[in-house]
Amino acid sequence: MTTELDVVALAVFAFFFILVTVMGFLAARWKRGETMAHIDEWGLGGRKFGTWVTWFLVGGDFYTAYTVIAVPALVYAVGAYGFFALPYTIIVYPFVFLVMPKLWKRAKEHGYVTAGDVVFGQYGSRGLELAVAITGVLAVMPYIALQLVGMAAVIKALGLTGELPLAIAFIILALYTYSAGLRAPALIAFVKDIMIYIAVLAAVALIPWELGGYGAVFHAANEAFKAKGAGGILLGDSQMVAYASLALGSALAAFMYPHTLTGIFASASVNTIRKNAALLPAYTLLLGLLALLGYMAHAAHLNVASPNDVVPALFQTLFPSWFAGFAFAAIAIGALVPAAVMSIGAANLFTRNFWKAYVDPGISHAGEAQVAKLTSLVVKVGALLVIVFLPTQFALDLQLLGGVWILQTLPALVFGLYVGWFQAPALLAGWAVGFFGGSWIVWQDGLKPLHALSFGGSTVTVYAGLLALAANILVAVVVNLVVAPRVARAA
Repeated sequence: MTTELDVVALAVFAFFFILVTVMGFLAARWKRGETMAHIDEWGLGGRKFGTWVTWFLVGGDFYTAYTVIAVPALVYAVGAYGFFALPYTIIVYPFVFLVMPKLWKRAKEHGYVTAGDVVFGQYGSRGLELAVAITGVLAVMPYIALQLVGMAAVIKALGLTGELPLAIAFIILALYTYSAGLRAPALIAFVKDIMIYIAVLAAVALIPWELGGYGAVFHAANEAFKAKGAGGILLGDSQMVAYASLALGSALAAFMYPHTLTGIFASASVNTIRKNAALLPAYTLLLGLLALLGYMAHAAHLNVASPNDVVPALFQTLFPSWFAGFAFAAIAIGALVPAAVMSIGAANLFTRNFWKAYVDPGISHAGEAQVAKLTSLVVKVGALLVIVFLPTQFALDLQLLGGVWILQTLPALVFGLYVGWFQAPALLAGWAVGFFGGSWIVWQDGLKPLHALSFGGSTVTVYAGLLALAANILVAVVVNLVVAPRVARAA
């Protein structure tokens, strides 16, 4: 992939980037309430996003720029195993349909803004609330940093060098997020998703045509995997359990993240959430088409320094410069939307479940909004520093841990919606075992998400997050059997 400055592509890229920047600043006036000096208005858009806005917003922060870059990169590197993202995004929507309306009702009735608020309201435990909040912030930070990985890939493809272009893009993001809050990414998501659909549909229609058809694409990919002795276009027998557990664990974790919950809490009604659970699988079709770009890269015989360069290289090699610039803009804007929502979600957690809980319990609504705005800036700067000063692989490894971590908040957040049996000490003990035990497993495995278990001479590979969640629930049940009777006697 060339690193020479592509003037035409850069001009098209700059046009769309400026367009969404203007939209970001204008968003402060869109669907505005009486004041922006309230965390409900700044951090949740006034809780009045309808079906279409929510569809674009949740899709925008669920299918990120890193997804556009990473899924094809994974398929390019390992083959069929990289398609685990497809069943995962199918499993997640029945979960959303069943669980999220209940969670939304709880948040709406009591004015909750974060998962930490819901947990404290249910159990009255500051310790459990803090554990959930810290987990959310830790899990989302490397996720924000990885949006920059996607943006850095297209900036490199345009021929721009150094960290300055990336820093400028994120400074602009920080400013309009500070000004408009959740309304900015919600409005920009319309443009972002339409652009990505156009780019991907053009790619999956025209690239195979250039390469001799899909038969030639699959044949070339299969031969490439055979040549390197790893991967394949079909799953191996030993990969089945790992594939299934990774899909299930990822699905359970997906809507525990602060950014996805922010999209849910910002919805106008329960029906909005249910409609989105029915409509959002359209993004899974898009994801499957995106994944195929990994196979197409083999058929195009691309020579890339990193698998992350596969998608930009395909557009740069097989399309005219103006369309490559359009596609690069779509990917970059696809980084801005989720990064904004992620920083808002992290800022809401810090403000409500740390600052208000421990520093200033009597803080006003305007004070909450101001603390959240400032925190969102700090979060973005932190993510930018991760990319600038640490190797990209480090951010990726942390993101793998983030999935294991955020999954451990599920019992505290979800179980209380259905049963009142669990006590806070039991859930906190379960969280601690799952969080630290899961971290230890992943660390021992070289920061890989899968762990090998041996049973009577045979080995099964399972997603580490699911193992940690199982330990979490088991400990919570056992401790609750000890704690609950004592609580009942004391009462």
